[in-house]
Amino acid sequence: MVKKLKAMAEKKAAGAAGLLDNALAQSIKESAQQIWLAGMGAFAKAQAEGTRSFDKLIQDGLSLQKKTQGLAEEKISEVTGKMTAMAGEVTARAGQHWDKLESIFEQRTAKAMARLGVPSAKDLAALNERIDQLAAEVGKLGGKKAVANKAPAKKAPARKAATKRAPRKAAAAPTAGE
Repeated sequence: MVKKLKAMAEKKAAGAAGLLDNALAQSIKESAQQIWLAGMGAFAKAQAEGTRSFDKLIQDGLSLQKKTQGLAEEKISEVTGKMTAMAGEVTARAGQHWDKLESIFEQRTAKAMARLGVPSAKDLAALNERIDQLAAEVGKLGGKKAVANKAPAKKAPARKAATKRAPRKAAAAPTAGE
């Protein structure tokens, strides 16, 4: 009898489990059907509104692209301006340094030429002025003949010969006076 009771209990449990399994299966089937229908509805809606949504996405993309391009161009302009300013500063500094080097070179060259006894531009100008004065005095003393000699005195070779001798005498004069 115990065996019979056990068998009956198992049948009742199996029947209840079967009912639960049946109810669960039915619930899952209904949920799947609803999900399927929702998907079909979304697909139908997407087809109907798809072109409008797609066009809207394109417009949004274009506006975003324009904004980013504008910002990028502003940054490029800003960087270009800074680089131009930096290049101007570097050029100015280089020019200053070049002028300074040129000045130092000129000073050292003039100093070396003075040590060698080469007359400066001021010395040559003073010597030319002195030659002109002497030529004028000779012209007064000698008349027309001296005026004719004045022209050859202005020739460059005659001045060079006179200028080379004059600085040496000038350099020798202070040493003799000491």
